[in-house]
Amino acid sequence: MAMAALLRWSMVLVLGGGLAALAHGAEYAIPADSPIAPALQKAEQAVAAIVAVPDGQRTFENTLGALDDLIVQLQLDTQMPIFMAYVSTDAAERERGQLAEQHFGDWLVELGKREDLYRAVRAVADLKPQLNREQQTLLDDTLRDFRRAGMEKPKEVRDRVKALELEENKLGLEFNKNIREDETKVPLTKAELRGVPEAVVSRIPCEGDLHQCGLDPPTYMAIMTYADVEATREKVYRAYKRIGGTKNIALLEQILKLRAQRAQLLGYAHIADYNTEPRMVKNARTVQEFYAKLRPLIRRKAEADFAKYRAAKRQLTGDPQAQVYAWDQFYLDNWLLKNKYAVDNEKVQEYFPLDRVITGLFDVTQRLYGVEFRDVTDKAREQGPPLWHESVRVYEVWDKATSRHVGTFYMDPYPREAKYNHFAVFGLYPRKVWADGRVQLPVAAIVCNFPPPSPDRPSLMTHEDVVTFFHEFGHCLHNVLTEVSLGMLSGAATTQDFVELPSQMFENWCWDPEVLNTFARHYRTNEPLPADLLKAMIASRNVSSGVKAERQVYYGLLDLAYNLSRDGQLDTTKIANDLMAECELFPPVPDTYVQAGFGHLTNYAAGYYGYMWSLVYAQDVFTYFKEHGLLNPEAGKRYRDLILSRGGSVDEMDMLRSFLGREPRMEPFLTYLGLDANAN
Repeated sequence: MAMAALLRWSMVLVLGGGLAALAHGAEYAIPADSPIAPALQKAEQAVAAIVAVPDGQRTFENTLGALDDLIVQLQLDTQMPIFMAYVSTDAAERERGQLAEQHFGDWLVELGKREDLYRAVRAVADLKPQLNREQQTLLDDTLRDFRRAGMEKPKEVRDRVKALELEENKLGLEFNKNIREDETKVPLTKAELRGVPEAVVSRIPCEGDLHQCGLDPPTYMAIMTYADVEATREKVYRAYKRIGGTKNIALLEQILKLRAQRAQLLGYAHIADYNTEPRMVKNARTVQEFYAKLRPLIRRKAEADFAKYRAAKRQLTGDPQAQVYAWDQFYLDNWLLKNKYAVDNEKVQEYFPLDRVITGLFDVTQRLYGVEFRDVTDKAREQGPPLWHESVRVYEVWDKATSRHVGTFYMDPYPREAKYNHFAVFGLYPRKVWADGRVQLPVAAIVCNFPPPSPDRPSLMTHEDVVTFFHEFGHCLHNVLTEVSLGMLSGAATTQDFVELPSQMFENWCWDPEVLNTFARHYRTNEPLPADLLKAMIASRNVSSGVKAERQVYYGLLDLAYNLSRDGQLDTTKIANDLMAECELFPPVPDTYVQAGFGHLTNYAAGYYGYMWSLVYAQDVFTYFKEHGLLNPEAGKRYRDLILSRGGSVDEMDMLRSFLGREPRMEPFLTYLGLDANAN
């Protein structure tokens, strides 16, 4: 994510963060300038129809079912305009998208505190109707979230909570806009870029003798991986760690105060306990215990990794006292791969042209999950509305066994100005079975920032890019292979500490020789990836796994530390620096502020731990495929049926037990990090 997908973000607001609210009988004041005013008006009318049903005539269908109907219809009416805030090339359209997102979020905040809607749902529960699994889950979750929204508190408390949520929503959108639209350029001479591949340098705009280096992922990673001049790496690293600027520090510190106030009003020690309550961990203490158990194990591997870094840098510089800094990490990774494992990343990249990787990824998933991907880009362009960029592709997903169209996804592969600058899957529309039997198919969008093609060669992906692509495609599959009937439980609408499992689990396919040999071909000669190079790549997989794991621990604990505060009065920069000194072996870097560009802080809020939490389970799930075959359709069908298809309709731990046939274990995760007896 993993950022969280847009649909999943809205699902968190609806089900995980509280449906949200009006005073009894009042209507939401739809802003006159809202780009989605007609959609919100339609939704208001649907709410009015639900609350107008006499209690004696209440059923699941005319209350909870109708609530699901209106939420899905609202998504159909609003999610594409909102998505444009992240991908459109038109600044005005991006502004409209952000405004639409704010109004959409505000309306959801309002919805969950409607006393009349709460009483309607409560009346259904009091009837104790016979419900199927999905229906019961939606009823239970909705009642839970009304409670969490403060429906058992006095009206003045609810009104204050609502005001805090609305303000936080506004500030969070501004925070993320500042990241997206950060235009920082680092001016560097040709000499300062020594070592960076010419294919990268040639696409960096020049002003006189200076290359104006942007901080998009392909440019940033190329400089940090290949620039021989340490001062260059330091300069670019410092700029990258200032994305969002001091204005985002101020916004974040305001947001944290709002959260702390809201938690106190709702009766929680801090917002971390509030936000973890509906997730797998249930409370912040469990997160702390999880990290406390893992950190000593990870530190052992990190220390071994860091010793290799130190030795490598001293060999490179000839300085026996040379110290290792954060801006050295990717450069030293590359040096170790090349000199200790004979893995030349530039050479490896030549075997992963994007089109070949797409073909290979599609072949693997089509075989594994019994689906077919059909490129319908031309049809989409003909039928309209226009796609937001010429590089975007559109694919339909068809089930082979039943010849059913089951979903659609967009693919937006390359970076551009003001585009979302990381990698994410945005779940645009959920799957939904309407009362008349019509099926709304799920739609998702994969947004990436892979190296763009140049006049003399195609887009060439690093192996890490390939891993990222498989990761994001795991999210996409979770969205489009759902079979859930209720939209609010569809696709990736799981708990936030489970949602990364399908994506992280699918990364493992990128390290399997049989899988890689199906598509890794040289972009000029079509020769397969050499066997000795492939063997070296696999052998080097854990070359810095401890250091990388500690970086994830750092981000998780930073997110947690900010949200454990009881009053929100925090110096976020001091916490970030102090925690880095505690969590990582790299020394803190003064005059940087990682939190300003950490977009997950707004929509995760004590949830970033979920990446590592779900990774533990992902590696355990992967053991089933290792045992039965990574290209085994029967294993794929089992996984599709028991996990991918179920969305949020089944308890996540029950899903795991059902798939594994046993209790989950941590050992596969430790092996994955290289912490077993056969570690590299």
